[in-house]
Amino acid sequence: MGPHGRTDGVADAGSALHFMKKRKHTILRLGTYLMKYRFLMVLAFAMTVASNVFSLMGPMLSGYAIDAIEPGIGSVDFKRVFYYAGWMVLFYVASSALSYLLNVLMITISRKVVYQMRRDVFDRMLALPVGYYDFHQTGDIISRISYDIDTVNESLSSDLIQMVTTVITIAGALGMMVAISPRLVLVFAVTVPLSALITRYITGKTRPLFRARSASFGRLNGFAEEMVTGQKTTKAYCGEEKAIHDFAEKNRDSVEAYYRAEYYGSMVGPMVNFINNLSLSLISVFGAFLYLYGMMRIGQISSFVLYSRKFSGPINEAANIVSDLQSAIAAAERVFTLMDELPEPEDGPDAVELGAEGQDVQGKVEISHVDFGYEPGRTILKDLSLTTEPGQLIAIVGPTGAGKTTLINLLMRFYDAERGEIRVDGKDIRGITRKSLRKAYAMVLQDTWLFHGTVYENLAYGREGVSREEIEKAAKAAYIHSFIMQLPNGYETVLREDGANISKGQKQLLTIARAMLQDCRMLILDEATSNVDTRTEVRIQEAMRKLMEGKTCFVIAHRLSTIRNADRILVINHGEVVEQGTHSSLMSAKGFYYQMYQAQFH
Repeated sequence: MGPHGRTDGVADAGSALHFMKKRKHTILRLGTYLMKYRFLMVLAFAMTVASNVFSLMGPMLSGYAIDAIEPGIGSVDFKRVFYYAGWMVLFYVASSALSYLLNVLMITISRKVVYQMRRDVFDRMLALPVGYYDFHQTGDIISRISYDIDTVNESLSSDLIQMVTTVITIAGALGMMVAISPRLVLVFAVTVPLSALITRYITGKTRPLFRARSASFGRLNGFAEEMVTGQKTTKAYCGEEKAIHDFAEKNRDSVEAYYRAEYYGSMVGPMVNFINNLSLSLISVFGAFLYLYGMMRIGQISSFVLYSRKFSGPINEAANIVSDLQSAIAAAERVFTLMDELPEPEDGPDAVELGAEGQDVQGKVEISHVDFGYEPGRTILKDLSLTTEPGQLIAIVGPTGAGKTTLINLLMRFYDAERGEIRVDGKDIRGITRKSLRKAYAMVLQDTWLFHGTVYENLAYGREGVSREEIEKAAKAAYIHSFIMQLPNGYETVLREDGANISKGQKQLLTIARAMLQDCRMLILDEATSNVDTRTEVRIQEAMRKLMEGKTCFVIAHRLSTIRNADRILVINHGEVVEQGTHSSLMSAKGFYYQMYQAQFH
């Protein structure tokens, strides 16, 4: 018995039914993309029909040319032979030309579909909540938007039209064979069902293998992405051997998954090809008997054999591309699974914009009895309360895992509190549009992010129409202007991806300057100066106090010496505010903050 009292057979049947429904749903969704270009699809279908009809005329004309030989005499009517041969050449040339144009057209349609699909996936990625990326590998996501969609692209550009061609060719060849000799067609009454049964059986076995193959590629890409981004750490900890071992294991799993899928998928073609060759042998034998009894001409037998090859050939080709189609469907399932992830909830119909109706954002933040945990049953913040007045500098300190960054996630509404409420300027943030709330904050994270572009473009990111003078002013305030001027092209110097051609400290100063440029009433610094020296950090704090006059600033810091001038220091431990006050008052209290401070200097 299986779980929940079900037998294993019933469970397997239910699982198979689920997979069939899922596959059908995937195919229909791919069809909706194709139907956006229905005119081109209709044109492609018409060209496919015409190309295959022209191709199907060849065997019939070949039979007429063979029958131009007078039976029993051996004389040849060359005029008739050349007549039919000429038409054969004309039809085959037309068929080849249409086939070439058809391939170009299908590549064009496939390009449009893949472009739209990638755009839809990327749009959905941007709409997903931050929490999705906290629990999914970056490499696996990239694999879906690159490898999986490329797999779908290859299938659409070749396999789809091949399947349509197969249907038309099989139907046309069968019709011509019935017209020539209905008796010989009975051979296929045995061989075709046998081919269908074998194909159905093997594809049923290979379908989950192709899903496993795509998933294994995603895991491999995720691990490779982690190793590339963390190569310095790997070398620093002499972890090369472990990384090689782990990669070899995942690489082995990926290769094995690929092998299993391709191995069983490749069995279809040879087995169907054997059955097709068997049908050709039977046609030759029975055709000879019919000729001996005067029931068929040589030309008819020749035409029938050629049509039988056209009939069985596409069946064999269809069997060969079944594995490609299975792979494409499995890849499409992974893509659509990502697209079906729930986006960040939309703002409610009554949501208002922060700072609307001519009222400037003041920056007063009130946190009242907030509880929150990333997973059910694991509460990170417990009954947290805090009130900040506009223009205050609030420092948040505490041991690792205390919930400091979690508080920032709640302020920005990357997550919503489970209990309690957070208010900005007296408004519950659940009733404020996320866009206006986040635009009210400038944010600098410990993990800096720069994109491939000039220094100027990176600094101006997020603020349209900013002037060169404003950018230089912010850069000077962040003590990065002199460094920028020493670069080969100054502010026009191109930074490589994630600023790989500058130091971490310089990257962090650039992101701080970028935050200074934002016309925001509130600023969040999450360990934002962890990669700069202490002297520069103090100078930046002084500069930011001047720039943030009248604005609310939240600073998460581990170096307690840099927050002594904070208006209020919030000490969090195990998700609870254990102390709050100024540096001097907390030091006088000789509590948890005092112990942390003493630990850093003794």
